[in-house]
Formats: sequence, C-alpha cells, structure tokens
Amino acid sequence: MADSQNISDHWGTGDVYGKIVETMKAAGMDPETVTIEQLAPVDHFHARGFPATQDLAEVLPIREGQRIVDIGSGIGGPARYLAQRFGCHVEGIDITAPFVEAANRLTDLVGMTGRVTCVHGDGQALPFEDERFDGGYSQHVTMNVPDRAGFFGEAFRVLKPGAFFAITEHGLGPVGDPHHPLPWSEDGSGAYLMRPDDTVALLAAAGFTGIDVTDTGEKYLAGYNKAIEMAEKGQVPVFGVHILLGRQAPQIVRNAARNIAERRTHPVQIVCRKPG
Repeated sequence: MADSQNISDHWGTGDVYGKIVETMKAAGMDPETVTIEQLAPVDHFHARGFPATQDLAEVLPIREGQRIVDIGSGIGGPARYLAQRFGCHVEGIDITAPFVEAANRLTDLVGMTGRVTCVHGDGQALPFEDERFDGGYSQHVTMNVPDRAGFFGEAFRVLKPGAFFAITEHGLGPVGDPHHPLPWSEDGSGAYLMRPDDTVALLAAAGFTGIDVTDTGEKYLAGYNKAIEMAEKGQVPVFGVHILLGRQAPQIVRNAARNIAERRTHPVQIVCRKPG
C-alpha cells in the first residue's frame, strides 16, 4: 500500500483541476465553453499525448453503446475522446485521487457526464464485477505496476468473453538501465519496466490470445525530439502536459528520448483478446 501511495503522489498532488483551469485561462481559453479538442494538449497525459491516443483508437474494435474500461485513466482525456468518437461509455479508474477528481470535473465541464465516469482505485484490484466490459485499455500505466500478472489477471476477469484488451507502455530495452528522471519515476523508485517479450508471456498466462505487438519506438522518439526542438526555440505552449510534469519537465523529455535512442527503453503497443 505504501508503494501505491508513493506512485500516486509521484503523479499528482494538490488541486490538479485548479492548475489545469488556471493554465487554461492563461492560454486564453474559456472554461465555460472549452471542448475536448481544446483540452487535448493536457488531457492526454501520457507519452506522445493525443497522437498516441488516436493511433490506439485506430486499432480498437469499439462499437457504439459498448462499455469500455480505462485502467489508469489519468485526467480522463482518452476516455472522453473514445466516448465521443465511438459513442461508447467509458469507465476509468486511477490510483491518483487528484487525477480522478480532475477527470470527473473536466468531464462535467465538457458536458459528457453519464458517458464517462472515473473512480479512485488500483488496477491490481479492480472494483468491478466479472465480465462487465466489452473492451479495455491501459495507456502507459504498467511501468508503475509491481504485480503485472495480477494487473493482467484483473483485466481478464472484468472483460466479457471475446473482449479486446490493449496496452501501450515503455518496455525495458536490451541496453542497461534507463536514465532518470522519467515521467513515471524521478529516480527509478516505483518503476517496474519489463521487456516486451516478458509482458507478452504474462498476458498469455493470464489467458489472453491473439497478442499483437507493434514497436512504437520511432514514433515516440520523434515526438520527444519535436518537443525538445520546440523548447530550444522557446515555443513551448502555455497549455501542455509540462504543467503536470512540473519543473523537471525539460530533463524528463530529454531522458525519455535518450533512453529510446540508446535502447534502454522499448515502447510498444499491444492488442489482444479474451477468448470468446
């Protein structure tokens, strides 16, 4: 439990919603009329942000009216995007309480209450009944999951037969330990990276089949390098994920790029299914 609290505190403390709204106003956006498209630069708080969510959405077989679970839902951007794009209902869960509060308040702000809901909890012990969801996904969460087998087992349990499950993550690369700080850890504590082959083995052990792995390293490296270039030119937008990463944001981005280039991390997208 202590480790879970430390991981939660790493991601967000205090009034996360207030920080987002304050920065929104500084960027000239009106909270009363803001859209999910305008929220996107902050809303997708994971590597590559909104483009990564769009890429994942392209391969998810979501149909209108389905119920989807977002494990590690952050401030709710991907859940809102998928709910709007596919006409589905998304239930999110996140270990960081200030993120959950911000997610639900942002959902209210853009008029999506009832279509997206987020609760506070741990993906290693999901508070949902068996076979509840038609599909599930987890974007850049597993790097902070100590019990990866339990995490996948819980996902399998709450999915209906035939449902899809997808993850994106920074896997452990073949060359040494990653340089820190990184988005998921300042110094390596609370980080549980795993080689993609080992992740696939655990998914299979949990019961998933049809496991498809896509190497996303080049896309992520290009995204990080673009962010570095913009920072060097003084073109960092007022409204962006750096407001949640904090003062170490520049070094975090540089290390994330360096780790991929040096093959210390190995970003992947994995899609599989619970047998029908």
